[in-house]
Amino acid sequence: GIVASFINVLFPSDCACCGDVLMQGERQLCLRCLNSLSKTHFSILDENAMERKLAGRFPFEHATALYYFRRGGTVQQLIHAIKFHGNSELCLMMGRKLGLALLRSGHFDDVDILVPVPLHWRRKLQRGYNQSELLCRGIAEVFPRPINRRAMVRHRNTKKQSMQESSNRSMNVEGAFRVNRPKELEGRHVLLVDDVFTTGATVGSCADALAEVAGIRISVATLSFVG
Repeated sequence: GIVASFINVLFPSDCACCGDVLMQGERQLCLRCLNSLSKTHFSILDENAMERKLAGRFPFEHATALYYFRRGGTVQQLIHAIKFHGNSELCLMMGRKLGLALLRSGHFDDVDILVPVPLHWRRKLQRGYNQSELLCRGIAEVFPRPINRRAMVRHRNTKKQSMQESSNRSMNVEGAFRVNRPKELEGRHVLLVDDVFTTGATVGSCADALAEVAGIRISVATLSFVG
């Protein structure tokens, strides 16, 4: 309405990635940055690079990521805005985009539950939210599935994966996750959701914990993929 337009003129929003003032109709990202996000199209492929990276690590149904993550690129700026600059609205928006990709895919139709990769409570307190939970909330708006935030916990406060050498990542998160409520996941097809997939160490460690649950099936969806 008139008040919202007036506020926008007085306090114009900036693009979360490049910092330019957003034009009318733009939300969170300017059109240039939005168009520069490099899509993977993994969700419509019968096999993709992420699934090849996970092959042999643990049994899974399907795996997908929405964008390619490249150092210094727009996707990295996007992830930083979500993780380090408190941009929860952007995170929800990206969750909706990931949800649309899942909806159009056909590979994820029989997913029962969305499970965000848990943050340790100390890290969540610092950040104010778990970005994987927010992604799940955005996904569920367009790909309606219940979100289970309680079934799995990160009981060990690991060092940041982004600060670890590739060879140390698996060791850093080994045994970091525990399933608290296995009954809630028994016999279900679970979609593990995270923001970045690099080596697969984090989702692999989650899957190791989930593997104890009777009859569980696991798929993986992340916002970005380091290829």
